[in-house]
Amino acid sequence: MSAAPATPQPASASGPAPAGLGLLLVPPRSRPAWRLIPARVAAMCVVELQKLRHDRTELYTRAIQPALWLLIFGETFTRINVIPTGGIPYRDYLAPGIIAQSTMFIAIFYGIHIIWERDSGVLTKLLVTPTPRAALVAGKAFAAGVKAIVQAVVVVLIAALLGVALDLNPLHLLGVLVAVLLGSAFFSCLSVTIAGIVRTRDRLLGIGQAITMPLFFASNALYPTSAMPGWLQAVSAINPLTYEVDALRGLLLGIPSHLPLDFAVLIVAAAAGITAASALLGRLAR
Repeated sequence: MSAAPATPQPASASGPAPAGLGLLLVPPRSRPAWRLIPARVAAMCVVELQKLRHDRTELYTRAIQPALWLLIFGETFTRINVIPTGGIPYRDYLAPGIIAQSTMFIAIFYGIHIIWERDSGVLTKLLVTPTPRAALVAGKAFAAGVKAIVQAVVVVLIAALLGVALDLNPLHLLGVLVAVLLGSAFFSCLSVTIAGIVRTRDRLLGIGQAITMPLFFASNALYPTSAMPGWLQAVSAINPLTYEVDALRGLLLGIPSHLPLDFAVLIVAAAAGITAASALLGRLAR
C-alpha cells in the first residue's frame, strides 16, 4: 500500500509567513505629509484634465466671451483713445485683464462642483480618507487652476490672432502660468468658502454672480488704478485680481510692474483661501 499523504502542518506563529500572506499582514508604510499632499494635489489635477479631455464643449463656449471683449471692446476703445495706457494700444493693454477675468469667472463658481459632490456622497467619502482637509482643498483649488490655465492658453491664442504684441519668452510664459494658477486657486477657494456658508447651489450661484463683476471692475483689468476715484483705488489695493493682472501685464507686455509684490500677494491670498475653505469643508458635508 502506498503511504498516506502527509498532512500539511500549520504555520508556526513564530515562523515566517508565506510571501503572499505577509503582504496582507504587514500594513503599508505611511508616507510623510510632504509626499502625501503633492500626490493628492496632482491626482485632483489629473482628474480635472480628464474631464476636459472628455468634454471640450465648456472650453469652446467660454472662449467666446474673451474673444468678444478683445474684438469689440478692445478695438473700439483703441480707436477712441480715452484710457491712458502708457502709449501702448488699448487692445494690447486689455488682453492680460481679459485673461485674468476669464480664468476668474471659471474659478469663482467652482464651489458648485463641491456642492454637487456633497449631494452625490463623494465629498463624505473623501473626508473619511486619511488625506488632510487642507490637501483636499488644495487639490481642488489647483485642479480649478489647471482648467483656468487651459482657458488662459486659449485667450492668449485669440489675442495673438488679433495682433496683440505679446512677449513669448518661455520664462515669462511660465510666470504667466504660475500667476493664473495662484489667482484661480484663490478664487476657487473663495467659492468653496462661500459654499461652506450658504450650502446650496442656488445661493452660491447668486452670490457668485453678484461679486464677479464688482471684483472685475474694482481691479486694473480695464483701466489703470490711477484713473480710479480714491475709494475705488482702496478697494483695488486689496483685490487679488489687481495683482494678477499687474503680473500678467509685466510678463506678457513687458511694461513696468511689481512682480515680487504681485506674486507675494497671490501666494498669501491662495494660502489664506485654502485655510478658510478647509475650515468650512466639514460644515458643507453635514
